[in-house]
Amino acid sequence: MVEVGGVHRSLSVGGRCNIMTRDERRVLCEVIGFRREAALLLPFGSLEGVGVGCRAEVGDAAPVIYPDKSWLGRVLNAMGEPIDGGPPLVQGTVAFPLCSSPPPAHRRKRVRGKLDLGVRALNTFLTCCQGQRLGLFAGSGVGKSVLLSMLARYTGCDVSVIGLIGERGREVQEFIQDDLGPEGLARGVVVVATSDETALMRRQAAQLTLTLAEFFRDEGEQVLCLIDSITRFAMAQREIGLAAGEPPASKGYTPTVFSELPKLLERAGPGLVGSGDITGLFTVLVEGDDHNEPIADAVRGILDGHVVLDRAIAERGRYPAINLLRSISRTMPDCNNDAENALVTRARVLLAQYEDMAEMIRLGAYRAGSDAGVDEAIKYYPALEDFLRQGKDEASRFEEGYGQLGEILGMPSTAVEPDGELLGEDVAA
Repeated sequence: MVEVGGVHRSLSVGGRCNIMTRDERRVLCEVIGFRREAALLLPFGSLEGVGVGCRAEVGDAAPVIYPDKSWLGRVLNAMGEPIDGGPPLVQGTVAFPLCSSPPPAHRRKRVRGKLDLGVRALNTFLTCCQGQRLGLFAGSGVGKSVLLSMLARYTGCDVSVIGLIGERGREVQEFIQDDLGPEGLARGVVVVATSDETALMRRQAAQLTLTLAEFFRDEGEQVLCLIDSITRFAMAQREIGLAAGEPPASKGYTPTVFSELPKLLERAGPGLVGSGDITGLFTVLVEGDDHNEPIADAVRGILDGHVVLDRAIAERGRYPAINLLRSISRTMPDCNNDAENALVTRARVLLAQYEDMAEMIRLGAYRAGSDAGVDEAIKYYPALEDFLRQGKDEASRFEEGYGQLGEILGMPSTAVEPDGELLGEDVAA
């Protein structure tokens, strides 16, 4: 943190200021607060060369960007600058603020129409609609990033905007080249802020991701917004809050963390009439596999559903390691027809019955014939596990998922493609 005097009356919280180093290099900083007769600044880069007496210049009060459709296929840093070695970006004509407000609640469209995510378990058991916001909750090493790459490639949307917040540096190229691939990158924009960058850069990368999604939404596109991860955004905001002198409230997180989370997440969702929608899929890195830690608990209460990835499922080799019994989509069952709801309910009951007796079954302590419901669950369980298993290079469409599940359970399925006749115009959120 840097204290700057002399220009504090010309600055405001959130404003920008350039500090001139000893070798005349400019260091961009943001105002995070005031103390007595000085402004408190955090830098976007290194403070090497800054000392007592260095000159400070007042910058922009409200940072904006000028996005353009030609940005598709590009990789940017948190400042909106290309880092993929390509040509300079074409600047648009309309300014979009990095910290904008979500659309007014009373003017927003309702969530409507199923969205094909390309992942069988999600399409069938946790159906997502256009404009919905889902959280992917998982500990480290449970397959969260791989699932995110599948969603980026296979989701049936017009544009995808992907924010890699606090990622390992080596994983960025792997994600772009191997997981996303040229086809996925061609219809998307990737914003990157690695873990070694400053807290301001990591926070702004998340804000820039939502700003780009809002631009494409206003162009009438159906936008998929992916952020990996919201937890690292919260950690960056915690660093900023502590530097400004805020008291640590819960596990070291400052009060502004819990006020900034809804401001960011509410920017995704259905747009105004005449515009597109932003379907948000946000990963949450739960510390120590504790799904009730402060950030996971706060995010779960803001979003429209949560998908829990279970380490125990991953350890037995089933990927994606989605724990269906702990996951929920709040747009179901309103977006399904009666036959689809009956099919999903039947499968959930069988999975729940098996999990209730799983330990006894594995130990050989359960005797066949003791419970007809458990016997039936044991019969169907291997087929249901195979149904939920999906390779990262395998895409699954809506009609395939319901059809396969119907064959396994011996029940008819009348699944339709997204936006089909049985889905109706709107569904309740």
